[in-house]
Amino acid sequence: MQLAAGITRRTFLVHAGRGTIALAVLGVAGCGPSAISSAATPSGDGEPSSAASPESTAAGASSPPASGAPSAATGGVTWHRANLGFVSAYILARAGEAAIVDTGVAGSEGAIGDALTAAGLGWDAVGHVILTHRHGDHAGSIDAILGAAPDAAPYAGAEDIPAIAAARPVTAVGDGENVSGLRIVTTPGHTAGHIAVLDEVGRILVAGDALGTVGGTLAGSNPSFTEDAPQAKASIAKLGALEFDILLVGHGEPILEGAAGQVAALAAGG
Repeated sequence: MQLAAGITRRTFLVHAGRGTIALAVLGVAGCGPSAISSAATPSGDGEPSSAASPESTAAGASSPPASGAPSAATGGVTWHRANLGFVSAYILARAGEAAIVDTGVAGSEGAIGDALTAAGLGWDAVGHVILTHRHGDHAGSIDAILGAAPDAAPYAGAEDIPAIAAARPVTAVGDGENVSGLRIVTTPGHTAGHIAVLDEVGRILVAGDALGTVGGTLAGSNPSFTEDAPQAKASIAKLGALEFDILLVGHGEPILEGAAGQVAALAAGG
């Protein structure tokens, strides 16, 4: 995804047999407004840690307060966004349960906690932490988050897990797996194990760095930080074939309506 103005963190819910769930993703630069506001700032100095990916240093522009919005569909998740200054995170909540998607750079746990509070939830409501990929701007606070949410299970794409240093074993999740009502979509290219998260009921897609809207223009994975460009392009086409209205990206502002059509048009345009 494009990082010229921001960095993203991602976490995702995976099936744990808990019934309903919630998911959180924190965001930074290029954050876009939504219906339900929940501003947050990094608990640390807001700078990328040594574990951050090159993307985290590509741009340091700050963004407006993060916001979130409820899904219009009955039974869908509600989402809340936290502003980390250069990457984004989101909380998808359903029936009092939450999942965190991406953890941002080291020191971001305070902002994520603030986003949970704004969503009316606490760390005890977090059952899952899903990383869209291994880069430090998305996985940098994984240990701190797991420490704050002792009952949460971490998940990521299999190919990226060896590069993720977490205090607890990270479970590999693959294409089509159900995570407490959320569907995992493998989207390799940005990294080999990159994944996206889809709430099919609420028609919400959390795309990680497979897509971005930095500068107000929808684009695919930032070429400067993409491991496999042909795979990244194929992943855009794959996402464009899904059904969703809202697109939540790691870097840039959310698209709040007609998002799937815009992604399909991007794929068709080459």
